[in-house]
Amino acid sequence: MAVDPGARTLGVAVCNGDRSLVTPLTTIWRTKFTEDAAALLKLYDERTCAGLVVGLPLHMDGGDGRRSQSARSFVTNLLRVRDLPVCYQDERLSTFDASQRLLDAGVQLHEQKARIDAEAAASILRAALDEIARGRAAP
Repeated sequence: MAVDPGARTLGVAVCNGDRSLVTPLTTIWRTKFTEDAAALLKLYDERTCAGLVVGLPLHMDGGDGRRSQSARSFVTNLLRVRDLPVCYQDERLSTFDASQRLLDAGVQLHEQKARIDAEAAASILRAALDEIARGRAAP
């Protein structure tokens, strides 16, 4: 399962057991951390996921910023709730890629808002799975 952690939302995507098909799942509108974590972990458990890939919003030069620190804090807090395998995936341009994919599929800009975060999570998961397939990241 992948999550694209934003200030207002958590985009969520999953893949099948053999990691060949990635599907945007949903967008969780953030409220309080405990509720956000419960909603995310419920999805994780329902799909018997093996681990969590978290998008890390690095600056274009590869450096950390406020958003990447926020993503790391989210993971730190989540791991206090539940011990589970977590890895980070550079998510630079994932929202752009997701938007382009939606446009290519004929989804109008005004309709993208409800789907963009889950699509970005799918981009993050695809990138992580590609890295795993190339032997560059731990599964």
